[in-house]
Amino acid sequence: MAIRIEDVEFGLDSFGDVATDGGRVMSDAETLRLLVDEARLAEHVGLDAFSVGEHYRDGMVDSATPVILAAIGQATSTIGLGTSVTVLSTQDPVRLYQQFATVDGLSGGRAHLVLGRASATESFPLFGYDIAEYEQLFEEKLDLFLRLMREDRVTWTGGYRAPLQDVRLHPRMPEGGIPAWIGIGGSPDSVIRAARHGLPLMMAIIGGRPERFAGHAELYLRALEQFGHPELPIGQHSLGFVADTDEEAKDTHWRHWQPVVEALGRERGFYPPTLERYRQEVDSGALYVGSPQTVARRIAAVVRANHLSRFDLKYDVLHLPRDARETSIRLFGERVVPLVRELLHDDPGEWRLTGRAPAEIVKGGTAVHA
Repeated sequence: MAIRIEDVEFGLDSFGDVATDGGRVMSDAETLRLLVDEARLAEHVGLDAFSVGEHYRDGMVDSATPVILAAIGQATSTIGLGTSVTVLSTQDPVRLYQQFATVDGLSGGRAHLVLGRASATESFPLFGYDIAEYEQLFEEKLDLFLRLMREDRVTWTGGYRAPLQDVRLHPRMPEGGIPAWIGIGGSPDSVIRAARHGLPLMMAIIGGRPERFAGHAELYLRALEQFGHPELPIGQHSLGFVADTDEEAKDTHWRHWQPVVEALGRERGFYPPTLERYRQEVDSGALYVGSPQTVARRIAAVVRANHLSRFDLKYDVLHLPRDARETSIRLFGERVVPLVRELLHDDPGEWRLTGRAPAEIVKGGTAVHA
């Protein structure tokens, strides 16, 4: 299955990380307005999508994602407007449908979603949900949200919200809904879920060799076939930063990445972020940091390895200067993406299955995996 170069899309992801300007920490309001400016710049340099996450913690201003996307929609005209994650488990699917139907209508049909279970769990206590019901919440709410997108009228009963009786929501999404991906962090169960529901797969790869996810792509394509769905897109979300030279990119990014990962390490038990390990992640892991030539070569390689039709770069890091953010966006759109396309044109590669026996998708009503 050869990769069709014209189908590969490139986007930017933001978690609303607060920026700095001239050494001054920008306010939350200033950072929100900066996101609109950066999305406008992303469109100007030819990128396909600009996506915003959903978090509820200090240093991030992306908690009201549909509002941010609606503002971006009015400041742009062509770029896709998405979520780098929507924490469906703690959302009301009815309100989520209405919010994104509104964003889609206001933007002329440019909205899309990545639906996830959440790696950061602050929204569970904030909105009164039990983290012990993590899996059940997501399954039930995904079922309802997809029915609302795919059916004209919905009658539904579940355990986590009031029942619906012959409900038709407004404003309406286009027939069949808007593009919605399932975001995964590495769980084969999530891969199978995406295939079972016939949804595209977005792989969040933030550490280790990205090529190890080729097995997830293989499982997904086999699962799609066994569930009777056509082949659907596979995307990758990864962190990165682009500067004129490799050393400039690594030095700048490390200064801001290190304290963030150090804080997460204390919170979640991650390894201490040493400079040696950081450089390993940059050289062969999941950090796409460097000059345009370096970043382009690494992206082209992972597009081939993981059978990608979309690559999204998370470009913001807490307190990264706004001028560095702007430079990274410009270089990514103006130099990295064109070079990736050239590299894929010269050597499109051939994505091959590994030779393992096809996975049996369901056994006794339970998903099983190779």
